[in-house]
Amino acid sequence: MSMDRAGLADFLRRSRERLRPEEVGLPAGPRRRTPGLRREELSQLAGMSADYLMRLEQARSPQPSPQILASLAQALRLSRDERDHVFLLAGQRPPAGPRAGGHVRPGLLHLMDQLVGTPVQLLSDLGDLLVQNALAESLFGCTCTVAEPDRNVVWRWFTDPFAREAYPAREHERHGREHVADLRAAVARRGADAAAMALVDRLRGTGAEFTALWELHEVAVRRSGRKRVLHPATGPMEFDVEALLTPAEDQRLLVFTPPPGSKTFEALELLREVGPETAHRSHR
Repeated sequence: MSMDRAGLADFLRRSRERLRPEEVGLPAGPRRRTPGLRREELSQLAGMSADYLMRLEQARSPQPSPQILASLAQALRLSRDERDHVFLLAGQRPPAGPRAGGHVRPGLLHLMDQLVGTPVQLLSDLGDLLVQNALAESLFGCTCTVAEPDRNVVWRWFTDPFAREAYPAREHERHGREHVADLRAAVARRGADAAAMALVDRLRGTGAEFTALWELHEVAVRRSGRKRVLHPATGPMEFDVEALLTPAEDQRLLVFTPPPGSKTFEALELLREVGPETAHRSHR
């Protein structure tokens, strides 16, 4: 990422001028000739020299470190969006924000309920199935009888002997590699946190297939693609899958739409009638 020195200089200067002294515990004083904080005051709050701050505000500095940027963001009382903006202007990757985890926002639940003609699933970035709408349940089956730690699409792919029934056998190898490559990307984004590493360690214990794929170190985030599904009641179905990220970015909404002109439209209508009782054995 390249550094926008002029943009960073302008934003820092304007943010300093917008911040009132009393907001950081300093006396306003009667003799202030400029609005906001003085440069010396901000440098003291941020723990850096006034000369370095001057060079930043004059677009003459080298690229600041993430530590310097974090100190400036804290001293300037920046919001999370403003902090991320400073990092991006400086050519640095913003720190990861708080994760949504397993909490599903009511607005997402409402949206999923409205999509009655489209299968929709909400997954965590590690592959945990958090919730799905009624049509997705009819397509893939209900996980209500599955223990919560096992409601993970990667885990089920490598441990459930029936989980692959829903997909053509010739595509099993590709699906396995995609699962592992996407998990690799999520683990790196999370900085190999405890939840990610616990899942990887658990998957390593499933056998040689996962371990071999993991050691390939392939990385590919699943954003969109074509998926073929074999359903006992409707036969083959084909979907374009779009992955929509939530603001926290550790949840993704998977939307399954039939390609234009495909027979999947009629199959979905039948699926709405037969319900989840005909789904594959892996989820009964």
